[in-house]
Amino acid sequence: MTKNTLFLLSLCLTFQTSLSVAENAAVPPAANGIELPKHYKNWRLIGVSHREDNNSLRAILGNPVAIAAARSGNTNPWPDGTILAKLVWPDSRHPLWDEATVPRELKHAEFMIKDSVKYARTSGWGFARWLGKGQKPYGSDASFSAECHSCHSKASDYDYVFTRPVPLP
Repeated sequence: MTKNTLFLLSLCLTFQTSLSVAENAAVPPAANGIELPKHYKNWRLIGVSHREDNNSLRAILGNPVAIAAARSGNTNPWPDGTILAKLVWPDSRHPLWDEATVPRELKHAEFMIKDSVKYARTSGWGFARWLGKGQKPYGSDASFSAECHSCHSKASDYDYVFTRPVPLP
């Protein structure tokens, strides 16, 4: 190998290692012990939503189990192992196009984890939230799981999930 080839390989390896370390940087678990799912930023889109009550945009992503369930229509109930990620941004007007709504800085990332045994007290779903780009765990105790479950009870006919997978051609 030439000196240049060795240098480029070394540079690539250093860059790849730096990315891996940055992606796996320690983020504290939620108050109920749920850990931030690794690699969730690489998950595929399941749905989108806009909440008018708090002017926020949401992208709902799914782990591979969730994606398979969504694409096959197997979402009522969602299978155990499903993880849904909801990334939330306050909305704003595009600076160059007033009719367009665009996100501002990340407000929080929420997760629903389906395990009908482990989370039986909350209808089979575990809930967690991390705030902002710093990914600070939300809440100081596990009471937010009850808070989330209470709101999601409105969607009990849909396995406690508000999200409707977007239909694809």
